Amino acid sequence: MISVTSDQLALQRLYFWEKTAPDRIALTQPMGGGVIQDLTWAQVGEQVRRMATHLKAQGWEPGSKVAILSKNCAWWLMSDLAIWMAGYVSVPLYPTLGHDTVRQILNHSEARACFVGKLDDWELMKPGVPADMPCISYPLSPPDALQRFEGWDAVIARNEPMQGEVVRAADELATLIYTSGTTGKPKGVMHSFGNFAWAIATGAAAVGMTQQDRMLSYLPLAHVVERVLVEHGWLYTGMHVFFAESLDTFTTDLQRAHPTIFFSVPRLWVKFQHGVHHKMPAAKLNRLLSIPIIGGLVRRKVQKALGLDQCRFAAGGAAPMPVPLLAWYRKLGLPVNEGYGMTENLAVSNLTLAGKNQEGTVGPAYAGVDIRIDAATGEVQMRSPALMQGYYKEPELTRQTFTEDGWLRTGDKGQIDAQGCLRITGRVKDLFKTSKGKYVAPAPIEDKLVMHDAVEACVVTGANLGQPLGIVMLNAEALTSSANPASRSELEKSLGQHLKTINETLDPHEQLKCLVIASTAWTVENDIVTPTFKVKRNRIEDAYSANYERWESSGQMVIWQGS
Repeated sequence: MISVTSDQLALQRLYFWEKTAPDRIALTQPMGGGVIQDLTWAQVGEQVRRMATHLKAQGWEPGSKVAILSKNCAWWLMSDLAIWMAGYVSVPLYPTLGHDTVRQILNHSEARACFVGKLDDWELMKPGVPADMPCISYPLSPPDALQRFEGWDAVIARNEPMQGEVVRAADELATLIYTSGTTGKPKGVMHSFGNFAWAIATGAAAVGMTQQDRMLSYLPLAHVVERVLVEHGWLYTGMHVFFAESLDTFTTDLQRAHPTIFFSVPRLWVKFQHGVHHKMPAAKLNRLLSIPIIGGLVRRKVQKALGLDQCRFAAGGAAPMPVPLLAWYRKLGLPVNEGYGMTENLAVSNLTLAGKNQEGTVGPAYAGVDIRIDAATGEVQMRSPALMQGYYKEPELTRQTFTEDGWLRTGDKGQIDAQGCLRITGRVKDLFKTSKGKYVAPAPIEDKLVMHDAVEACVVTGANLGQPLGIVMLNAEALTSSANPASRSELEKSLGQHLKTINETLDPHEQLKCLVIASTAWTVENDIVTPTFKVKRNRIEDAYSANYERWESSGQMVIWQGS
């Protein structure tokens, strides 16, 4: 097991790169209009030190909380480091939260100030930021924030760089990472500097991260995976981090970065696949890939079009990766490793190994991680040096989350195979019972449903019904084409056949009575999905359960909501 030394802590890593590689480019930030700004380690260090001087001068007590509300950008990382250097604790917020949740987190964390940065929906979030809260805007902040708050550049221009090397101890609280709220209100997970140092040292050893690697930062830095893999991977290895400008420029951003390590959530891996199939139908692609020489050319062409032609390590996580999707990427010459973890353990639990036949599992535990299955409930329980210090202000909830002997209750059900690989079989609380008294695990069925090219997200539900049913959200292309009656009829037939094929693989009590096509997109804004695109099952029940019995008794295989 890896032991953490003081020189592996986050601030010490910044000091190391300042001294040993001051002129090397650390961050590449798109500024809009095709303008790109590169920042060297020396420039990063100086800006961090100047902002730390400003924050320290506010005179808040050590350990005070300072929030960051922004999409990913260079100033996000520099803010985090400045907060730490000033002796405070950072509180990142997802850049897609509603104003009620913004206010709840700012109040619960007792944040003393907030960095307001690059945001798409600032007008909707603004009511959640108290009017008297001191805020600092970034150069790419919305115009209103730039006008209301003092800007980053102005603050660093009037402050001298903090001198010396402030040391934050391994056991000191570094941050509160608020969970994305799939099971209720977000909880503030407390992590120390030592937690992060152990997590990234362990993860980097497994992935083989080096100074030569490149990553594109685009998933929210408020999420644990991006925080560990990108921010702390950057500090640990000194690699080059690129930022994405927008959804519209994402392909260009990828091709600028040519990432050697790339992480994405399952929903986006599915969207990439759909994008490829839109340009080349699946049957034609499969045929070309099966031809020896031509197949190699096609693989390289598709990888280049995705911007992943130099990717040596691809990974997915945050939700289960469907096995057929993993097989598709492997055939494309881009095997995707599946990771498993949660905010409470800094996402360092299990990872499939390249070149091993471990699809359908999340691989073996990382070195230094212990995994066990509770005999009574089938729950996966784990322990490691990256376990949280607890939930902020929630001692009873913290107590409930750990077993009496100190193992983290993950809430997931699983099995460990003969090779030591963990297979996640569902959530302990997601199981539901039909009116026939049979339990249904929705996750494995959902993995099959989402593999239809028209389906972007899905849920299997049906507590107390005779048979479960599936609810699907179509992707934008399928939804648009369904306005045409002929296309709609063709889609219904295709989905009906998809349902029939899936039901043939299921036990009788698991077979879906029908598929319901949602008429409204599931978004962060309407609170049906989390910022990492996980569906909130309780919100699905709130939105649709009144219709379940009618849908079940309709006699139709495919139902359009509202029809």
